Amino acid sequence: MSDFDEIPTTQTDVKMLRQTPSRLLALASIAASALLLGTYARGGYAWPLGFFVLVPWLLTLHHTRTLVGALASGWLMSVAFVLAVFAWFGTAVGTFTGVGTPVALLLSAVLAPLLQPQVLVFGLVRHLAGRRHGVLVQALAGACAWVACEWSFPKLLGDTLGHGLGPSIHLRQVADLGGAAGITVLVILVNEALALAVMRWREGTRSWLPPLMLAALVPASMAVYGTVRLAYQQAEQDVPIPYYLRIGMVQSGLVDYERMRRELGTFPVVRKILDTHFALSRAAIEQHGVDALLWSETVYPTTFSHPRSADGAAFDREILDFVRTAGVSLVFGTYDIDAGGEYNAAAFIDPSAGLLGFYRKTHPFPLTEHVPAWLDGPFVRNNLPWTGNWQAGSGARVFPLRAKDGRELQVVPLICLDDVRPQLAIDGARLGAQAIIGLSNDSWFSASPHGARLHLTVASFRSIETRMSQLRVTTNGLSAYIDPTGEVVVSTAMGDQAVLAGELPAVNPPLTLMVRWGDWVGGAALALLLMLGAGGVISAWSQRRATADVTAPVADGDAEEYAADVALLTPAWRWACALLRMAAGAGLATLFLLMLTRDGLQVNSLSQIQLYAWAVVAPLIAAWAIQRAFAASARVENGMLVVRRRAQRIEIPITSIAFVRVWRLPLPGIGIDLHFVSGRRWPAGIQLSDPDALVRALKPEQSEATAIAAMAAPTIAEQSEATAIAGMAAPTNASPHSVQFDDTLSKRLAHYAAARAAATHRWLDHPLAKFGLFPLVPALPAFRLHQHIAFGGTFGEYHTYGLGAWLLGLLIWWLAWSIGLMLFAASLRIISETATLLVLWRRPQQAAMFRRRLQWLLRLAFYLGVPLWLLVRIVSG
Repeated sequence: MSDFDEIPTTQTDVKMLRQTPSRLLALASIAASALLLGTYARGGYAWPLGFFVLVPWLLTLHHTRTLVGALASGWLMSVAFVLAVFAWFGTAVGTFTGVGTPVALLLSAVLAPLLQPQVLVFGLVRHLAGRRHGVLVQALAGACAWVACEWSFPKLLGDTLGHGLGPSIHLRQVADLGGAAGITVLVILVNEALALAVMRWREGTRSWLPPLMLAALVPASMAVYGTVRLAYQQAEQDVPIPYYLRIGMVQSGLVDYERMRRELGTFPVVRKILDTHFALSRAAIEQHGVDALLWSETVYPTTFSHPRSADGAAFDREILDFVRTAGVSLVFGTYDIDAGGEYNAAAFIDPSAGLLGFYRKTHPFPLTEHVPAWLDGPFVRNNLPWTGNWQAGSGARVFPLRAKDGRELQVVPLICLDDVRPQLAIDGARLGAQAIIGLSNDSWFSASPHGARLHLTVASFRSIETRMSQLRVTTNGLSAYIDPTGEVVVSTAMGDQAVLAGELPAVNPPLTLMVRWGDWVGGAALALLLMLGAGGVISAWSQRRATADVTAPVADGDAEEYAADVALLTPAWRWACALLRMAAGAGLATLFLLMLTRDGLQVNSLSQIQLYAWAVVAPLIAAWAIQRAFAASARVENGMLVVRRRAQRIEIPITSIAFVRVWRLPLPGIGIDLHFVSGRRWPAGIQLSDPDALVRALKPEQSEATAIAAMAAPTIAEQSEATAIAGMAAPTNASPHSVQFDDTLSKRLAHYAAARAAATHRWLDHPLAKFGLFPLVPALPAFRLHQHIAFGGTFGEYHTYGLGAWLLGLLIWWLAWSIGLMLFAASLRIISETATLLVLWRRPQQAAMFRRRLQWLLRLAFYLGVPLWLLVRIVSG
């Protein structure tokens, strides 16, 4: 056989040969992202890698053209993700179950789409979004799919990409707004922007610079917020604290109770556990002067206060006697039992009151502590002999920790997996907790310390989200004291037997956005994805409608007519109006910052309403009054631009207009200046919604009547002042011409204005509808609920204090919701304008269609999202 026999000769062979390098490159890209993810997950100084980890994979997804290809890429990435980031988990599971590391790793790879489903969903949703939308919506849809999947199907360890930024003290502070999920969204968007910049690298600076600037802007904004938040936190710490409670954590280092029970027997094991904890606790009292003690999860391996034997009852009395004699409160892991079953629990014992109660673990470990009823049965029990029978608790509870001198601290307990879910800590903060205490048994991480470090990192985000200090005690590490910024102030080492003490301040933490709104990012992301789906239907309908309009026949002789409402503003009045609008914007921004840093984004004071009225509403009304005073109408007819203002009629020949310049700064709105062939500019600027439509209409017919009109002086009716204004526009040249914009910037601004005008709905986007009538939708039920709670009925305040008080209360509720909705609308407006400008920069011809689609999605978020959010809040209590 000759060498030429190896050369493919068929089209199929050639195609396969060409595809081979791309497949190898795709695999290499997935491997590169997995390697970066594995390094990023190690923490420490590797946290900046979070903004690059997905870039190689995203470059591969960009060239994936089919749905099957996107699914295959997502599946492979999920496998690589599990093996690179969670190989330690396979080792830990293999050790715990006895199946060995190789088998456990193989099972992890097979189950990767179930262990990390967000990777597969991300690839799928991102591909589908890219079929109908541009890169911006595609990136946002992918990020939303990632966090929505993690929110809908919580992962075992609660991990997400945002946790990797835990080592950065400044960037992680954003978690008090949106939790680790919010940081994940930002991290993915930065990765998308960088990938886009790489793909456009050869297209020139104008192509790759915008996404690169966006990629730099996101972490910079996070750092600025973190700096401000840390300064605010420091200012709060400088305020005198009434008192502290000093709490000791006992890390015994005793693990594998089952093996000890088999070797020593039950009684000796419990005896050894208690003696070890008593000894370490006495050392904590004598050497550290603690006011309370924490023991780890399941440290007392039987049901406390429900003894199963005489020995059990004696052990119970011994614990109570120790607490009473030492004079310190004690929280320790044990079991509780009732008619519903047995629970992994934390017992709270007070030196004077005895047993205060139990907190029952809300999230028992699946298939080890708890088996769902639908899965439970002989087959599962026979094949998974380590499974337990513990039941899930009913949610967060807050308990007091008391010192001997009467000092008291309200704490919310979390047991093991409870601290990987944000909602329990949030519920505890809402119930009045001042600190978090965590009890865990991380002994199964003994051979994989990285798992213990991950658990500690995830738990630290609960402190950032709620701004509560946290004490976390484990059996053999890592026990730690975490401050409200998420900083691990001090911790023990893995495998140590140690006592750790920390002082918790008896202060009420500030109400963060996470505490007010709950774990909202995942739900909001899911809602946005559903709106995108609904928007696809609306988009298809509007596209068919637009196609019908374009293909509709135009009768011969029909000329394009133009008529619009405008405002004639001289430079002085224009800038007066612009300054009023800027003052209103500054007032709204000031109100938002005050609410963000001081009031937790809640309208709860008359001072906020007064600031809103005087700094926002009053300037807007003044600007509107100026625009109404100079309101006019504009038409194009018979080769003339005709402007009417009250009794004044101004006719300007089209041929006298040299060019149109769009206002560089669109304040108080979009507008134009007319420049005449004589070199003069019309003194009054014209504010209008769509300059492009006007310029299209300024195309005179080439007829004799038009030529005669072009050579004639402007016709002025009823006002001598108008004669002087139009006289400056007398043409020096009677030859017909077409009016154009003066430069490229004016054309782009006109396209931007056209996109805005095409997407504006006459009624739904009117300020009176958005901020006048619509606030009544949430305000009326909220006001009615308030009246029932405070006064016993809808008109309770009216019957008690009169009509004036009742109407004033309704006015306050209406204004409060108006403020909130204006802030929400402002945030949506920022999204809309930014996205439109980005699309306009790259594809100006698609800007109008993109703006219409986006505007409908944002209207859905505004008019449907707010009532649904309020309904969920009411139903959930």
